[in-house]
Amino acid sequence: MDWNDVRIFLAVARSGSFGGAARTLNVSHPTVGRRIKVLEEKAKQALFRRTKDGLVLTDAGDNVRALAESMEDSALSMERRLTGNDQRLEGILRISSAEWFAGYVLAPVLVELTHRHPAVVPEVIASHRLLDLSRREADVAFRIVPFSEPDIVQRRLMRMSYGVYASAATAQALQDDPASVGVILMNTAQSHFPDVAWVLERFPRCRRAFTSTNRSVQAQMCLRGVGIAVLPRPLGDAVPGLQRLHTPDEPPTRDIWVGYHHDLRHMDRLRVMLDIADVMLSNTSIPAP
Repeated sequence: MDWNDVRIFLAVARSGSFGGAARTLNVSHPTVGRRIKVLEEKAKQALFRRTKDGLVLTDAGDNVRALAESMEDSALSMERRLTGNDQRLEGILRISSAEWFAGYVLAPVLVELTHRHPAVVPEVIASHRLLDLSRREADVAFRIVPFSEPDIVQRRLMRMSYGVYASAATAQALQDDPASVGVILMNTAQSHFPDVAWVLERFPRCRRAFTSTNRSVQAQMCLRGVGIAVLPRPLGDAVPGLQRLHTPDEPPTRDIWVGYHHDLRHMDRLRVMLDIADVMLSNTSIPAP
């Protein structure tokens, strides 16, 4: 069975549509439909059926899926092994991190990397979504939570300090009438973050005004007077017009973890980037003045 056809089959099964699979694989919609038709002709039976919610696997398709995923695991393992043994200091290095971390913490590391090794091209995938390193969605990831996936090499890179920020007008309003001031928070799915409970406890009279998964968006809303926000110090300190409020205690710190798949441990462009990050960031925190 052609591996490209298996990839298309799995993409359709996971997305529930030809269009979704086409976008995932960066191929045309007709190509997906044509390859699925070829697979079904070879199998002599339908692998998908249409429902109001999209395409779902038939019993035959469901039986094939486990074998297809096993084939995918073998292909991805081969790709990681070959890439991990690449000794050339050139090529794309795919890096996953939150947008604020890439822009305000990791950027100097990547600048130094490109100065030392111009043929290495960092590709930052800035998102709060946790990418799958085993599927090569990224080569290396920086997160505020440890990795739970198997075969991931990980370590704590640094400790990040946070602060409470406000515009000048919001800071004055907070002194005059705290009930008139809003609080900018993480969204519902991330409401368990320790800074959310901390700021709600420290500013009980303030109302919830805005939520977002994106810290940079929070900073901009804070700057525009929507309310106070707990932000990572490298981000909050760098936004002109924001001031850090002094509180009896500081917001909880967070550990920053870095991880990559075990098969990529010999990739030279990954190793040099991590070496630079260790020198510039490892075992450090953003100190309070």
